[in-house]
Amino acid sequence: MIWNKDTWQEILYTIDQNRIRSLLTVFGVFWGIFMLVILTGAGNALKNGAYSAYSTYATNSFFIWSRTTTKPYQGFGIGRRFNFTNQDTLALRQTLPEIEALAPRARLRGQDDLNNVVYRDRTATLTIYGDEPQIRFINLLKIVDGRFLNRIDLEQKRKVAVIGSESVPLLFPDNENPINKYITINHINFQVVGVFSLPNKNDDRYEEDAKAVFLPLSTFQQTFRWGETVGWFSANVKPGFHAETVKEKVRQILARRHTVSPDDKRAFGSWNMAAEFKKIADLFIGIRFIIWFVGIFTLLAGIIGISNIMLIVVKERTSEIGIKRAIGATPASIISQLIAETVILTSLPGYAALVMGVGVLEAIDRLMVLLKIDIEMFIHPQIDFYTALAALGVLSLGGVLAGIMPAFRAIRMKPVEALRQDV
Repeated sequence: MIWNKDTWQEILYTIDQNRIRSLLTVFGVFWGIFMLVILTGAGNALKNGAYSAYSTYATNSFFIWSRTTTKPYQGFGIGRRFNFTNQDTLALRQTLPEIEALAPRARLRGQDDLNNVVYRDRTATLTIYGDEPQIRFINLLKIVDGRFLNRIDLEQKRKVAVIGSESVPLLFPDNENPINKYITINHINFQVVGVFSLPNKNDDRYEEDAKAVFLPLSTFQQTFRWGETVGWFSANVKPGFHAETVKEKVRQILARRHTVSPDDKRAFGSWNMAAEFKKIADLFIGIRFIIWFVGIFTLLAGIIGISNIMLIVVKERTSEIGIKRAIGATPASIISQLIAETVILTSLPGYAALVMGVGVLEAIDRLMVLLKIDIEMFIHPQIDFYTALAALGVLSLGGVLAGIMPAFRAIRMKPVEALRQDV
């Protein structure tokens, strides 16, 4: 058996023959795995930080709004303003099955005169949105109390509101529950039916959006005399479709409906969240490749060192191998024993490095939480289970490869010639 007491004694003997040489070479394997774990964990922390910036919105979404025309078309000159309408919403929903959720939106900014929100003797200037329930598939907010807007609110033009978690302490003193309370907007009372929060506090728009008030779009249009006007469209595309392609179809449909030149792309403003997210995703694919490239080649240097040690060991144990062959040891048993020794020499420091690397990443993560270190682009350094398995797979394969050459060199020796060698 290759895992008996004699095997361990021979491995210890191999290391003891030249301790410094063996330990330095084994350290190469340790350092390769350790650096791979640390670099992977740091890369994941950077990815978590970058992805958190996109946690507020669906990553396969886009936004489109109207601007002034820049090309004459069918008797209309340049510089013409036009607005989207509720009829545009119906047309897009009926024409484009690729769109999973289409949300027409309207907004009064924080500096507008009509958006002073009042509760008893308290007043706050908040951003007011007019929305439909579909916005929850695009703007990934979380309802922490009550409910969100629904279809009945929209159809009946109910005077209800969903408010942001950051607006609650501005309007309601002493932790008063805002649900079913009435706030006043533009001298009209609205019943608070829900409170929402946003997932990413590091977002540049967090302060404004977390203090927002959501009203049913139909109620917003009536309250602020917007008529049928829509400010802009937010859309989430079904899986399997490209947001940029669908966005171009939306632009073409809206251009035809508002008599805008099909070549006048500057008449529409847009933002493609899917394209921006893909850039970040592609960037981290490249970073991940570089991390594995550096880690594997660092590990390879250590494995080559161990292979060289085993070649020396084979030379030093020439007579021993000859005796084993002479008394009937098969080539397979010689090969398996030497490969087993090499795998152990790579596995032990490799597993130790993996455990230590994970421990270091966990310590950094806990330390950041305890010390309240908030680094926007470095969140939760960690290594996932599958990456750890991949690292162990690379390590085991490296151990086998490191032992193959010394093992085959050993079995190429003829027993008679091996016995003649001086030990």
